[in-house]
Amino acid sequence: MDHKLSVLIQIDLNGAYVRLVVTGCLTEANQHVLHPLIRRARTLIPPVTVSVDLTTAGHLEAAAVEAMRWAVDHDAALHGASPVRVVVPHGLPAHRPAPARAARTAHRLEELGWAA
Repeated sequence: MDHKLSVLIQIDLNGAYVRLVVTGCLTEANQHVLHPLIRRARTLIPPVTVSVDLTTAGHLEAAAVEAMRWAVDHDAALHGASPVRVVVPHGLPAHRPAPARAARTAHRLEELGWAA
């Protein structure tokens, strides 16, 4: 399967928000490409509201969303920078992961309050 990722960056002209609109496939293997984009968005015009909109992605792996969120929360270089809001669709669209992994991921997303 071809897991291409596309990101459209919307910047409010008044500097109030930056929105990263993700389309395509977000997987554990490619989620790391969003990290520098999020980092850059958070430092543009502090305090700016940054959101990563995953509602238009065709394929989301719950583990990729969790890994991206963890990386954003634990980026030492951005301690005290603007928070990031991750917008996920109700009921993550995803290819079926292995059953044991799916159960762990669903449980972890529930703990984080991201469960559908």
